[in-house]
Amino acid sequence: MPLLSIIVACILPPPDSVLGAAEKRPLEVIKLDIINRVADKTGVPKMKAEQAVEALFHSMKEALTRGERIELRGFGVFVVKPRKRGVGRNPRTGEEVAIPSGKTIRFKPGKELQAHNGGDIEIDDSPDDDDDEF
Repeated sequence: MPLLSIIVACILPPPDSVLGAAEKRPLEVIKLDIINRVADKTGVPKMKAEQAVEALFHSMKEALTRGERIELRGFGVFVVKPRKRGVGRNPRTGEEVAIPSGKTIRFKPGKELQAHNGGDIEIDDSPDDDDDEF
């Protein structure tokens, strides 16, 4: 199974049907949770899993810094979009404040994530020949 598929499967929490009645879905997933899940799913030591996750995030940061689009099939797309300059207000004083133009990162969920519209997300852990991108 490609590393990207494993990391994506590790990021998403299991559906409610998998969780016991006493367990609750986590409200957030931190990097350490992803590293632990990658290590558990792959059987690699946590240090190697940490290196893999760090390398993935580093590559993504570099690509976004260069303004590149990141497409992760079955997960979604990260794009860098320009942000117009505008005028805001200081909430304390009501004074107008100039907001400079810049860039922002947008995430568009893939079809598999969109299809569930807030419902349970199923992850296909079966090995696919289609995911040999990495």
